[in-house]
Amino acid sequence: MKLKAVILNCTLKKSPRKSNTEALIDKAVDEYNKLGVETEVIRVIDYNIPFGINSDEGDGDQWPEINAKIKSANILIIGSPIWFGVRGSVTQMALERLSGGYDEADETNGQYPLYNKVGGVIVTGNEDGAHNVSANTLFNLTHLGATIAPNSDSYWVGEAGPGPSYIEMGQDHLYTNRTVLYLVHNSVYMAKLLADNPIPTNLKELDEQAKDISKDTKKHIRE
Repeated sequence: MKLKAVILNCTLKKSPRKSNTEALIDKAVDEYNKLGVETEVIRVIDYNIPFGINSDEGDGDQWPEINAKIKSANILIIGSPIWFGVRGSVTQMALERLSGGYDEADETNGQYPLYNKVGGVIVTGNEDGAHNVSANTLFNLTHLGATIAPNSDSYWVGEAGPGPSYIEMGQDHLYTNRTVLYLVHNSVYMAKLLADNPIPTNLKELDEQAKDISKDTKKHIRE
């Protein structure tokens, strides 16, 4: 089975402007290609995507086009810049749109569309905030159903305030080059495991059990 990775570049810069986030993404793409993984990078801001929490927000919304590619992939990587110490607005918007998957659960077992997919994050910026962006983004991906392998983040941050960015200063940074390799290899390994051993959890059945527990708890409290 040939694996596929989709990487969302959530830069705030439209094409063809130079993107530091994409420069680090390109290193991941090169490594995925070496491992035989089909990879597609999508620069989200180049599409017409309104804010919202549904998978389709109506006329002119191009998110469904991107969402279809995500659904067909085994690996989803979120590439985000840091702005004011947190993830950029395009990253936030993409995650909010991904939350529409809660309404697209599998009719049989209730699993969300990102179940059996592997998530990861790539971050660049000139200020502190890489841990914040990585932690929140990976946490969001797990809630949407994605599996997170060990060492699923790679980042580069420069000095605080204006100054040279990743393309000018960071491409030879050992820690960043090491972690992007960890991210790629671990995500591929985990994706292969999930392809051969899909998560069997039936969320619908567990929802019913949770309702019974809640009813029993309320009854006990009243008594």
